[in-house]
Amino acid sequence: MRINIDILDTTKRTFWNTFYKKIDLARNIDKKTDEHVKKIIDSVKKNGDKSLLKLINKYDGYKIKNIKNTRISKKEISNAKKMVSRDALMNLQKSIRRISSFCKKQLSSSWGERKNNSYLGERVTPIDSVGIYVPGGKASYPSTVMMNAVPAKIAGVNKIIMSCPMDDIEQHSLAIVAAELCGVNEIYKIGGAHAIAALAYGTKNIPKVDKIVGPGNIYVTLAKKMLFGEVGIDNIAGPSEVVVIADNTANPEWIAMDLFSQAEHDELAQAILLTPSITLIKSVREAMEGLINTLPRKKIILKSLKNRGMFVKTKNLDEAAHVGNIIAPEHLEIICRNNEKVFKKIKNAGAIFLGEYSPEVFGDYCAGPNHVLPTSGSAKFSSPLSVYDFQKRSSVVKISKQTAKELSSIASSLAEAEGLQAHAISARLRKQK
Repeated sequence: MRINIDILDTTKRTFWNTFYKKIDLARNIDKKTDEHVKKIIDSVKKNGDKSLLKLINKYDGYKIKNIKNTRISKKEISNAKKMVSRDALMNLQKSIRRISSFCKKQLSSSWGERKNNSYLGERVTPIDSVGIYVPGGKASYPSTVMMNAVPAKIAGVNKIIMSCPMDDIEQHSLAIVAAELCGVNEIYKIGGAHAIAALAYGTKNIPKVDKIVGPGNIYVTLAKKMLFGEVGIDNIAGPSEVVVIADNTANPEWIAMDLFSQAEHDELAQAILLTPSITLIKSVREAMEGLINTLPRKKIILKSLKNRGMFVKTKNLDEAAHVGNIIAPEHLEIICRNNEKVFKKIKNAGAIFLGEYSPEVFGDYCAGPNHVLPTSGSAKFSSPLSVYDFQKRSSVVKISKQTAKELSSIASSLAEAEGLQAHAISARLRKQK
């Protein structure tokens, strides 16, 4: 089957214009969708459980009479455990151990220093409560549970609430078991924008949280965006993306499947190969055409590659790294004769995978680092989800009488320059005694 994917050459005059159009994801949100999400949020804020119940029955794929039944019971958790195979459980546990080990290295501690009987420092404390949104419906995502819950638990979050649209316990058994293993305190069978609103505002039966993390559809994403400030959020996630920088030593079939693994997410996912080797481009394309019919999600893959996929012929690997930095991808694979040389030139990427034995899929499930990553070029200014996102810092200031006299003059002078007289007086008072 012929693969319809653009092949670009950086030496061509039209390259940059075509390239930027390809990587630019127009986030034109339908006005009706935006207004719809706002109505849902306002409804939950105003009417709590009453509105929530109506919205669940309308959107979540199952009918329910009592909002209390949205919480997964201990019995349901026990039943879910029975549905999970021994092998699946063992692999889940292994993955959690690797993620936990990585997260423990991210833990920050309070610090301070004393000088002239004064003390300056930072107090690091965990966020008290966190809501984890896990997509559901027809698919189950235990990996999402692990990547969001483990760093929260390691950070010391007191209460972790999980929300996931699920009408079939068996189908979501692995995600439920993952939640139990990761220390999630409560699980609710609620999805969509109404789940985000319920976690943000709280209802009689759904606890209010301080921060909401986790991916979702456009309704979930818009709800998180609208509610930022009411609660903390992790990021505004866009479609998944991978960039592969490779030379002629790379295995074409491996690269083809790595590109497929991102393209199969959805039609807007982006898969890009950057290489100075036209021979590799031809070989990868040939490998794709030989492998595509073996994949159940080939229709999605083909649309994704046509819409946003690219093979980019660069002058050399240095230019490939430069183009990669402009894209600032969620995932970046480097498969070259000298991986480290290229690696040193990378500044912008959510996660970097070095060498042919480090495919992005390992990062999705079990390598250790988090798979919740900045997308759509936001790796230029943001970072992967981590323990840091579940800890907060308070500055601590304790000034001695001696040091206060010195600071009084500085602070009062600057306050007067800004026209803030009360500030100036407050500072001078500390100099009088």
